[in-house]
Amino acid sequence: MSDPSDRLERSVLLVPASNPQMIAKAAASAADAVCIDLEDAVAPSEKAASRANVIHALLHLDFGPSLRLFRMNALDTPFAYRDLIEVVEAAGDHLDLVMLPKVDRPEDVYVVETLLTQIEMAKGFANRIGIEAQIETALGCINVNAIAACSARVETIIYGPGDYAASVQMPMDVIGVPDENDALYPGHRWHAIMQAVVVAARAYGKRCMDGPYGAFRDMEGFEKACEIGRVMGFDGKWAIHPSQIETLNRVFSLPASQVTWAQRVLDAYEEAMRAGTGAITVDGKMVDAASLRVARAIVQKHALAAARDA
Repeated sequence: MSDPSDRLERSVLLVPASNPQMIAKAAASAADAVCIDLEDAVAPSEKAASRANVIHALLHLDFGPSLRLFRMNALDTPFAYRDLIEVVEAAGDHLDLVMLPKVDRPEDVYVVETLLTQIEMAKGFANRIGIEAQIETALGCINVNAIAACSARVETIIYGPGDYAASVQMPMDVIGVPDENDALYPGHRWHAIMQAVVVAARAYGKRCMDGPYGAFRDMEGFEKACEIGRVMGFDGKWAIHPSQIETLNRVFSLPASQVTWAQRVLDAYEEAMRAGTGAITVDGKMVDAASLRVARAIVQKHALAAARDA
């Protein structure tokens, strides 16, 4: 399985598994990742039949450089095990990641990890499928560090605002969209959970994704939400409509000034190593080990984005 840092996720476009036409359009989009959704976007009566659409898309559609995902149903439903067995057995060698919703504890990841391992061995798949874990409940928030640490298969930790709001009984009119409740609170109401996701992901070398912005026609509000997510440390954010992809890819791409600074830091470090000196200075300021790590991360992300957008 690839190192999570080798994969780019500025934009993840979710598309209903029950709609083959929308899946085909998503596969041809500029999203860094396409997630075919068997969970919230599909009615219970259509879930079983929709698995065939996921399989067909993975086997027959050209996703280009986009990562290929599907979101299974939660483990407390009667659909979850069949989602994994049917889809992964039929098309697991064309799949990059499985998105697991409503992760409450590390044991939830273990269930999915064990089934994936069994299927991969039985089918002789050469690739190893990663897991994206959605933190959407109070219990998931409490256990987010353990969830991020529990398995090498976990590549991404995702903040799920809608179900999280319901879990902790915080009012929210539209998923991810500020409302009159936010105006009452002297700060960012969702800062604690969002920062918990970012910190857990970074502590264990995972990617971290912000959740959806429900008012997809409000591009100004969406861009602000993207900027907030970026400065909080998220790698990217979900798109629920193709019109949001351009904004996501632009906002979560690093500014040229940051890339230039980072490259100068790395160049100064290389020069210092060749000269055998320990001190590094850029623009008259000392560069410490933390700055060097930040610079490396910036250059790596920029290289991934440049390759994706070429």
